[in-house]
Amino acid sequence: MNTTRGIKRWSVAAFGLLLVGLTGCQTWVGGMTLPSGYYLEHRPQYFRPDPDFPLERELATQQGYDRLAIGGAAVQPGPAAPVEGREAGR
Repeated sequence: MNTTRGIKRWSVAAFGLLLVGLTGCQTWVGGMTLPSGYYLEHRPQYFRPDPDFPLERELATQQGYDRLAIGGAAVQPGPAAPVEGREAGR
């Protein structure tokens, strides 16, 4: 009887250690998610820098209205210029 209980206990303990080993070392402490011990081996990610004003089209529209109010010519966006070397049928 003790042998069966011992085997069950060791099996549960081994399964628990296996789960801990597979989850890595990323932890959540005090509101921060801390990296695993292998963070230096991960590939870097690139995030392009944010523009000074995130709403670029709205800013261009506002600047166009300002130019109209001052008396300058407003810049109207036109159709895109065709790319040379490409046929229109493609």
